[in-house]
Amino acid sequence: MSVTASYPITLESPFTTLPELLALHARHRAEHPALIQDDRQLSYAELEVQVNRAAAALQRDGLQPGDAIAICAANSIPYAILFLAALRAGMVVAPLAPSSTPDSLLTMLKDSAARLFFVDQAVDQALQAVAGQIPVPLLSLDDSRPQAGFSQWLADAQPAPVALTPDTLFNVIYSSGTTGEPKGIVHDHLMRWSHIQRGLAFGYGPDCVTLMSTPLYSNTTLVSFLPTIGLGGTLVLMSKFDAKRYLELAQQHHATHTMLVPVQYQRIMARADFDQYDLSCFRMKFSTSAPFHGELKADILARWPGGLMEFYGMTEGGGSCMLIAHEFADKLNTVGRPLDGHDMRVIDEDGNELPTGEIGEVVGHSVAMMTGYLNKPEKTAKAEWYDHTGKRFIRTGDVGRFDQDGFLTLMDRRKDMIISGGFNIYPSDLEEVLRKHPDLLEVTVIGVQSTSWGETPVGYAVLKPGAATSAENILQWFNGQVGKTQRLNRVILTDELPRSAIGKVLKRELRDQFQQQFGVLD
Repeated sequence: MSVTASYPITLESPFTTLPELLALHARHRAEHPALIQDDRQLSYAELEVQVNRAAAALQRDGLQPGDAIAICAANSIPYAILFLAALRAGMVVAPLAPSSTPDSLLTMLKDSAARLFFVDQAVDQALQAVAGQIPVPLLSLDDSRPQAGFSQWLADAQPAPVALTPDTLFNVIYSSGTTGEPKGIVHDHLMRWSHIQRGLAFGYGPDCVTLMSTPLYSNTTLVSFLPTIGLGGTLVLMSKFDAKRYLELAQQHHATHTMLVPVQYQRIMARADFDQYDLSCFRMKFSTSAPFHGELKADILARWPGGLMEFYGMTEGGGSCMLIAHEFADKLNTVGRPLDGHDMRVIDEDGNELPTGEIGEVVGHSVAMMTGYLNKPEKTAKAEWYDHTGKRFIRTGDVGRFDQDGFLTLMDRRKDMIISGGFNIYPSDLEEVLRKHPDLLEVTVIGVQSTSWGETPVGYAVLKPGAATSAENILQWFNGQVGKTQRLNRVILTDELPRSAIGKVLKRELRDQFQQQFGVLD
């Protein structure tokens, strides 16, 4: 199946690289818009020129194939250019989260062995406290650094050609950078080629317009970025998500595709003026990275044109599930069935495979698996499970069960499961009840230490605008809805829940806050 009828390449090819596809689009549809941000637009021909200039600059500065560069910045056209240029030069991209602490950024820089570090002004300012410890040259993507800006750095030359193979490394994505020890997840070009190949089945192609508001350091974003550029579509970039601006851009550019995390969908659908925007060009909407509740999916299906697909998987790869929500309205509380070629199973604490219907840890195998954690063989080994034939699987750390139709229902992260008085309590079950309170906008439940019970559940909640109920009233209402073993110890009202840039509630941060404020409960 061809990308277009006239393109001399097929998606059934065993292997093609993103730089090759970019060059192809620059030749065959030179004037077609590739990247749009605010009032700036680059055609495929213009993007090809800029990518070549950046790749030549990397080579001029002495970087070799296999070397790494690090990028820490908000979404921008220069960010996309640099990412693509590093790939063309055979280098590895380490995209880092701007929300990371300066110490975490230093750790990731050293771990990735990055030769150059590209930042924007906001990150540059945040790094001032550790400026003397940054081990590599620092350049500004937004030209905010005099004599070290991206525009001045670009070379007026063509890069030397570099041969890329399926196992050439593509990126190192860090699974943690806000708290905890960052782990670098390594992907190769073959894995990323598989993402481009499957894009055609999701409606990506030369006439698609993808509106992208999630950050480029996230695998969530790359799953949408890669097929858009790889198949010759148009990518509209947002540097920062805002629900109203998102709807304006979707209408203005006749967006056909988008990848949003659940909290973004929630904020968009909650706008009183949502129905005033023309979203009729949408073919497909995607979501991943965080729990996506059935009620919200149903609302999107009812009011937002186009299909809705949820992906479940990990940055580490392994098995992935897909829920085609517009086809399975009776399965909206699941994350769907495994993708073709993805082998997913459930195992117990001792690593024994469990039958359909039983609850255990989800593990998966596919072509889309990480090579391993960079420089961490022991952590890589802990993330792996092998069946009796020696087949390698990646552990998800999620607890779930498959139903008789092959659909996966997730209970919780294994580390978030609460063991109270010997009973296993899944926070997601409690959150589903708490979410039904009419005055609550966002909720989450964590387990905290208890001398009497080992752990006990505590709820955090954000009130809807104008709501005036108390935490005690919510607690009494909730505990009247559930059995004795599921009762909350308390409810804490907060202005907002701490979230990562891709919408995950940072439960570890809440547990730390609770410990500091209240200590161990009775």
